[in-house]
Amino acid sequence: MSMERARAHLEQFGVADRIQEFEVSSATVELAAQALGVEGARIAKTLSFKLDEGCILIVAAGDARIDNPKFKAQFHKKATMPSPEEVLEEIGHPVGGVCPFGVNDGIDVYLDESLKRFETVFPAVGTGNSAIELTIDELYRFSGAKCWIDVCKLPAMTE
Repeated sequence: MSMERARAHLEQFGVADRIQEFEVSSATVELAAQALGVEGARIAKTLSFKLDEGCILIVAAGDARIDNPKFKAQFHKKATMPSPEEVLEEIGHPVGGVCPFGVNDGIDVYLDESLKRFETVFPAVGTGNSAIELTIDELYRFSGAKCWIDVCKLPAMTE
């Protein structure tokens, strides 16, 4: 059902025919990069977080990590991830297939600046064996993102 919701959402924009489904899992950044034959950084991972008003989604580059001080400055709360059961119930997609398309009403989507390094990225499409290649502008439009935020750090910045 999750794939159907995401596909129906993308059909509104005329891009559902670009969805790729794989015989192998693409449920992690590493597996998705392998299935697509691209560098892991270009996988647009969708992360779920709990806030007082409910769950939000942050789409970030595959090599990015949440920077806790930046997250707290942006959302005034420590970064807390929901359980897999909460993700399915709150967001409408299972862990491994979480994407910003066809999510439950009231879920705010944010895009992290880490994605802007690429012309195109590959988010999942509701399952752990799917993806779609989108330009950064398409991802912004199709996801209904509230805005761009800067809450991640890249590997070169970690230590």
